Amino acid sequence: MSERKPPRILTIAGSDSSGGAGIQADLKTIAMLGGYGMSVVTSLTAQNTCGVQAIHPVPAEFVEQQFFSCDNDIGIDAIKIGMIGRPETARALWDVLLTVEPGTPVVFDPVMVATSGAVLADGETIAAFRELMDLATLVTPNLPELAELTEMQCDTPEQVTEAAHALSDRHDVAVLAKGGHGEGTRLRDLLIDPHGRMASFDDYRIDTPHTHGTGCTLSSAIATLLGHGQPLENAVRLSRKFVRQAILAAPGFGAGGGPLGHQAVRSLD
Repeated sequence: MSERKPPRILTIAGSDSSGGAGIQADLKTIAMLGGYGMSVVTSLTAQNTCGVQAIHPVPAEFVEQQFFSCDNDIGIDAIKIGMIGRPETARALWDVLLTVEPGTPVVFDPVMVATSGAVLADGETIAAFRELMDLATLVTPNLPELAELTEMQCDTPEQVTEAAHALSDRHDVAVLAKGGHGEGTRLRDLLIDPHGRMASFDDYRIDTPHTHGTGCTLSSAIATLLGHGQPLENAVRLSRKFVRQAILAAPGFGAGGGPLGHQAVRSLD
């Protein structure tokens, strides 16, 4: 009897030359969670733990070519979308996502600003995010991104809940509002699905500067677990556990906010 094949996970994101975020973090995560990773590179970046030194966008036409090269041959069981870079790329992704087999999970991390503070999406690109969210299964904004996408305040738990419901209702999409930018010694992530069901995840805040690539890692982990057939809430729960274990195993590389220790996470039991 042949072994079950791994789920085919396509990450659409920017390249991080230092390996901590973007495509590199996604592929590490996908592999550690038993998926087969493929990539569509939207932007090349020169970056490290101290910041983003340069960005070189990939032409939208070439983004499309990468996508169809993967889909037409290998096939796709789940998709993660991260850094898009330009509005032309967002529009190209809209077109290609319309060709995906119905029911394929799409996890969209609406990347606007890098952990280091570098701006990774302008106003026109952010506006295009709203169309892509209509095609997504799950959107994973942090609190500043949630506030930007909804034009609502997200300073209190009540405001975050209201904004997450609003975003979910507008786009018929599940929303994972990530609480890492909140205050206090504990952080709360809130999951709301299009039917209004809620799940809250509360944990102590890990006191470390080494969080480069946490959003990329989380969204690609969720996509991988959805590709395995996990229900959404369980995929989120296990993915958060993966991220937290990887943070605790961070190797401490670099002079700034360092990368996670993806390679050290051996089990989610």
